Amino acid sequence: MPLPPKFRREMREGVILAKGTEKCIVVYPLGEWKRLADSLAVKAVTPANLRKLNRTIFGSAFSASFDGQGRITLTSPLRSYAEIGDTVAVVGANNYVELWNEELWEVEKASAEEQASQIIESFGA
Repeated sequence: MPLPPKFRREMREGVILAKGTEKCIVVYPLGEWKRLADSLAVKAVTPANLRKLNRTIFGSAFSASFDGQGRITLTSPLRSYAEIGDTVAVVGANNYVELWNEELWEVEKASAEEQASQIIESFGA
């Protein structure tokens, strides 16, 4: 699956593909993945909950690199989880990228747009 060049620039060293909290695949640059791992290591959660969280996040993650045409291979388990077929919606999400089934993305996008102003107001912005 090709990623647009604007996303690939930040991901030259490779990426980690993981299950998103919604039904999507999250593509993390290696540096961002390390920051996520480091931040989880210092969170104030019980050891049992931390083990569960680590299993969930890291147990379903796969490393990947781009081929000469800027493509990455999506593993079958992740494709199945995100219900991705032949087409995919590529969504920039600040410091990572999300890959969505196009129909599921349209539903999520509509929901997010509906709630965005309320979320912004809760920040006091």
